[in-house]
Amino acid sequence: MVRELTKEIPSAKKISLFRNKVMRWFSKNGRNYPWRETFDPFRVLIAEMMLRRTKADQVKTVYEELFDKYPDIGSLAGARNKTIEKILYSLGLRWRMPAFTLVAREIKKNHQCRVPETREELKSLPGVGEYVAGAVLSIAQGKKEWIVDSNIVRLFRRYFGIKTSKEGRRDRNVIEVAKIYASGRNPRKANLAILDFTAVVCTPRKPDCEKCPLSSDCHYVRF
Repeated sequence: MVRELTKEIPSAKKISLFRNKVMRWFSKNGRNYPWRETFDPFRVLIAEMMLRRTKADQVKTVYEELFDKYPDIGSLAGARNKTIEKILYSLGLRWRMPAFTLVAREIKKNHQCRVPETREELKSLPGVGEYVAGAVLSIAQGKKEWIVDSNIVRLFRRYFGIKTSKEGRRDRNVIEVAKIYASGRNPRKANLAILDFTAVVCTPRKPDCEKCPLSSDCHYVRF
């Protein structure tokens, strides 16, 4: 049977119920990583930059090695690019490596070693886009800011039956749902919860629908 999708944005109540279930799942099944044990916005920023197109388990050792050697913005701003490349080598994607020292230098020079606290200011930093900005604001600073990545697009599409454009992460309906999702209590926990849920349960291939707490109301399962 063909699953028909809709362009309509689900109600705030439906999004809230969805959010509560995801957060309850996270309370029992959430993953532990060193960047989740801090509220330091710079450490969260660097972690999120590392996590782009990279699995979290790969990032853990590299993250710890980087901050053992460069514990703050000032020290990382003065680091040699070759040294940073050596630490980050296992993550691949050489093109993104200069961004780590560039972002530290930018924050030191233009923000007095303080990570910006608005989405637009964060997006002006090297290597920082909508997703990383939203992650820093919500996870490190506890602000009600939205995040959208390809996994979240997939979950919203499956659960709510939302029809999305090819550029799902920039889709207005997806972003609107993400904004409503992040507008409730504890946005830090809510955003971490949805990231883990999409990584563990609602995976790209063979989602674990049998153990999914959302399955009874999920468009993907029902149709």
